[in-house]
Amino acid sequence: MYPFRLLPFLALLSLASCRYATQQVNYATAIYKNAKVWTGDSSNRSASVIAVKDSVIIYVGNNADSLRGPDTEVVDVSGQMILPGFIDNHSHFISGGYQLASVDLKLAKNPADFITILKDYAAQLKDDRWIQGGNWDHEGIGGKLPTRYWIDSISGNHPVFVSRYDGHMALANSLTLKLAGINRNTPDPPGGEIVRDPRTGEPTGVLKDAAMDLVYAKIPPPSAKELEEMLQRATAHALEHGITQVHDVGSYGGWTDLEAYRRARTAGSLSIRIYSMVPVNSWRRMVEYVRENGKGDDMLHWGALKGFVDGSLGSTTAWFYQPYLDELKKTGLLLADSNELRQQILSADSAGLQPAIHAIGDRAIDWVLDVFAEAQTRSGKRESRFRVEHSQHLSKTAIDRFAAMKVIPSMQPYHAIDDGRWASKRLDDDRLKRTYAFKSLLDAGARVTFGSDWVVAPLSPIEGINAAVNRQTLDGKHPGGWYPEQRITVEQALRCYTVNNAYAAFLEKKTGMLKPGMLADFVVLSDDLLTLPPAEILTVKVTRTILNGKLVYEKQRSEDHHQH
Repeated sequence: MYPFRLLPFLALLSLASCRYATQQVNYATAIYKNAKVWTGDSSNRSASVIAVKDSVIIYVGNNADSLRGPDTEVVDVSGQMILPGFIDNHSHFISGGYQLASVDLKLAKNPADFITILKDYAAQLKDDRWIQGGNWDHEGIGGKLPTRYWIDSISGNHPVFVSRYDGHMALANSLTLKLAGINRNTPDPPGGEIVRDPRTGEPTGVLKDAAMDLVYAKIPPPSAKELEEMLQRATAHALEHGITQVHDVGSYGGWTDLEAYRRARTAGSLSIRIYSMVPVNSWRRMVEYVRENGKGDDMLHWGALKGFVDGSLGSTTAWFYQPYLDELKKTGLLLADSNELRQQILSADSAGLQPAIHAIGDRAIDWVLDVFAEAQTRSGKRESRFRVEHSQHLSKTAIDRFAAMKVIPSMQPYHAIDDGRWASKRLDDDRLKRTYAFKSLLDAGARVTFGSDWVVAPLSPIEGINAAVNRQTLDGKHPGGWYPEQRITVEQALRCYTVNNAYAAFLEKKTGMLKPGMLADFVVLSDDLLTLPPAEILTVKVTRTILNGKLVYEKQRSEDHHQH
């Protein structure tokens, strides 16, 4: 027992040690200083210092000296820009990881290039595996669709099924058509087209939309090990581009992808945030899945359902009121039974899930807005956060409806500078004025979100921002911007890539902006996008990516200043 007179001293000692422990707890693990910080937080728009404690931001302002302890890492970014980690609203993430190690036909400038690239790729394979990926664009090789006769002689024993970059048509070689049982007598499936030689009626090898499923049914699914490799490749690529969170719309039907993410999460190897979507026609399965597993956590969550109304502009399968200029008998394709899709959307919404529906043509977008309006009438005040994936070609009434109904236009700006090279072949000026109508939607008050649609377009948000701000087509023919009245500011684009995307995934209380209490996801850029001339946006590089307070990508360590 202590002598009585020592007790006050011991009490003071105990109090002092508690106070010291409290101070220790409040010290930052890392402080980033001398930055140009864009916070995304309208109550504290800019700052020069961010302090992080483990995985959470504890300070955003101009002086964090009081938070610096003996073990705090202080990183001087020397005037570089810090902003919230980019979020990609629409990516086929795992197939992106596949494509990084596959054949890239997007580089082909003519049919001879196309054939040579595929021949060289096939020659280096040591077995008879399927050749997939591809990413070709017939508009970039003269405008004519490729055929199986281009590639039969150079593909050896490999079944080939390489996709157009929009994912809405693919080229098969003759071996693949045989494996899938496709010949001149095979009827077009509902929502799809088997492209045929107009003289002979024989399939050319190009299959559109639902017709592609005839081949996909024959392709062996990737193994768990292959999926993990694709995921790690995709993740490294995303972190290098400053992306800390991805809304994944699926590559292998959605459920295969979700299970791959869950395995990685359990193994501790998931190092990017994922919002994983599954097909809307499996909504009942998702209801049961949520009942058994909840909706996930901050690193991996689910509960969104992807559906398709139509196809794409490039494949002339986007659904319009009026015909295509270059296909006067076509107005596009409705890819699903409209009554079934409507019922799936209404049921999913009533079950508390989030429908995210692909719609590109004006008629497709109006159709899905009508279904969302019906759902809202049924559900009353519930905040569904309905999403229209792509929202590309809007009718005159659609712009105001997005805002009034609080439906999220989930858009991918790079498509504008890509499609803008040839869209006038397909659509008249009246329709093109409301194509990728970023500014009109924002001005109306819609909560626009941005992403890439990788692998259809590059994953890089910098390239997306450049497209939204400048709208200069890839062929250099619109230096002042393609439909320049739809250009937006850098700050608007940043908001679409961060704050608005977090909201679209129900994570706005934890990610998407930089303020105390939020998860420490941010990116360091070489230059200040807000003061840089718009013509120089593409020169900006990601120098660091921080996720959960940890440095997960760094470009040039030697040029940075670290202090302890």
